[in-house]
Amino acid sequence: MDRGEFFYKRFRDGFPYDCTSDQDNLFREIADFVTCDDADILVVNGYAGTGKTSAIAAVIRSFDDLRPKRADKQPVEAHRNAEEATDEYEEICYLLAPTGRAAKVLSLYADKPARTIHKCIYRQKSVGDDGFGQFSLAPNKLSHKLFIVDEVSLIGIDDSQRQGTTQFGTGDLLKDLIEYVRAGNDCRLILLGDDAQLPPVGMEASPALSKECMDCFGGVRYCSLTQVVRQQKESGILLNATKLRELIASDLYGDGMFTPDEIGLTVDGFDDVVRITGGELIDTLNSAYFSEYSKDDTVVLCRSNKRANRYNAGIRAQVFYDEERLVRGEKLMIVKNCYQFLNDVKGMDYIANGDISKLVSIRNFEERYGLHFADARLSFPDYDDTEIVAKVCLDTLESESASLSYEQQNQLYNGVNEDYADIPTKKKRYEAVREDPYYNALQLKYANAITCHKSQGGQWSCVFIDNPFWQDELTVDDLKWLYTALTRATDKVYLVNFKDEYFASR
Repeated sequence: MDRGEFFYKRFRDGFPYDCTSDQDNLFREIADFVTCDDADILVVNGYAGTGKTSAIAAVIRSFDDLRPKRADKQPVEAHRNAEEATDEYEEICYLLAPTGRAAKVLSLYADKPARTIHKCIYRQKSVGDDGFGQFSLAPNKLSHKLFIVDEVSLIGIDDSQRQGTTQFGTGDLLKDLIEYVRAGNDCRLILLGDDAQLPPVGMEASPALSKECMDCFGGVRYCSLTQVVRQQKESGILLNATKLRELIASDLYGDGMFTPDEIGLTVDGFDDVVRITGGELIDTLNSAYFSEYSKDDTVVLCRSNKRANRYNAGIRAQVFYDEERLVRGEKLMIVKNCYQFLNDVKGMDYIANGDISKLVSIRNFEERYGLHFADARLSFPDYDDTEIVAKVCLDTLESESASLSYEQQNQLYNGVNEDYADIPTKKKRYEAVREDPYYNALQLKYANAITCHKSQGGQWSCVFIDNPFWQDELTVDDLKWLYTALTRATDKVYLVNFKDEYFASR
C-alpha cells in the first residue's frame, strides 16, 4: 500500500458516517495532496450541508492518531500556535481561522485548539517611524506540518477596511499566510471555505476561493463539495440554502437580477425554518432566550447598523426590560481593532473588530473630547471567557455608523494630541497618543442584533433574520447575504416580516 492509499484508508475508516461521493473524493484529494510533490496548497470549497466539517474533522483525528513522540531537543520557540511544546506528542495539524469566533467554532468540531491567523503568523516589532505598532511576519521553524484554515471567505475583511493605524505584515493577509507556511520545511496549507457566502467588505469575491487569484501563487490544487448529505435533506435550513446557492451559481458573471418569486423560500413541512410577523417577534424572542435556547445562543441578523440598532433597542426594552444604558451581562460587540489593555493577558494578542464580549462591570463614567467614556471589565466567550479591564467609548452603542465617524475620530485624536503638546518631538507625541487609554478606548455596539457581515464565521443555535429586501429585483450579493444569514444557524431560523412573494406557492 502506497502512502496516499494509506492516508485515504485512515480517513475513510475514521469517518463515522456513510460517505457521499464528494466526501470520498475529498478524502482521496487530501491523501494525494499530503503525499504529492507538485502542490502545497489545497483549496476546498464546500457548500452548506455537504458534510465538509465532519469530513475535515475525521482527517484531523486521523493525523492526531499518527502524532510522533516529540524530540527532546526540538526548540520550544518553534511552537507559536498552541501549548504543544509541553505535550508528549508532536502536533501535525495546526488549526487556524480569520476571527476569534470562527476559531472557536473550528475548535469545537475538531476537538482541539484553534487560533486566529494573526496570532499564528505575526509578531510585534518595535514601534515604527510613525509611532504606531507594526507587526511583522514571524519565522516558521516548523517541519512537515499541515495548516488547516477554516472560513477563508473572510480573509481580506480587516485589510480592505484598513481599520486603525497598526499594520500587519504586507497588509495582504492571504499573501502573508502563504509566505509563512512556505517558509517552513515541507509545510502544507488547506484552505476551507464557501464561495456562496458574502465576500470580504469592499471586495467582489473572496480571494482565497478565487481560482484566478490562487493560481498566481502556484502549487495549488482545488476540490469542491456540492452534494448535500442524506441526513441534511430533511433540514429546511439546508433546503433553502441549497436553493439560494444554485441560483447564485446560475449567474456565471455575477451581474444578473432575480425577482422575488425566483427565490422560492420553503417553510411548509419543516420545523427548523419558521416564518413570523413583527407582531409575533417579542413572544418568539422570549421563548428563544428563556426557554428553547439562551441569550448567548440566539442572534438577530440585519442588513444595516440602523436596523440592528432598532432591534437592539426593542429587545433591551421589551424582552430584557433594561432601563440603564448598560447592565451586567450585556452582550457587546467590539467594532474597531484594539491593541492595548492586554498586558499580562494570555491568549489574546489584540482585540478584533467583531469580537463578542460580555459586560462584567462598569464604572467611572466621564465625558472628554466631546465623547463619553467609562472603565469596564469585559469577558470574551470566544477566548475561554478571558477577562480584561479597558477604557470603553459609549458613543458607538446606538450610532448608525459602523464605528466612530471620521469627524469623531479626528476630534478624539486632536484632543488627545493636545494633552501631549508639551512633548517636543513628533515621534514621541505619536508614541504617547498610541498608548493613551482614551485614544484606544474600545468602541462598542449592542450585540443582540448584528449585521450579517459581522456574523460571518460564527454559529448560533437560533437565528432571526430581518427581511432585508424591499426592492422588486435582487442581485447576487442579495442572495449571498441571505445564504450567509441562513447558514449561521445550526438548529432554527425565524424569517421575520418576509413578504409572500419570496415563498414558494403551496
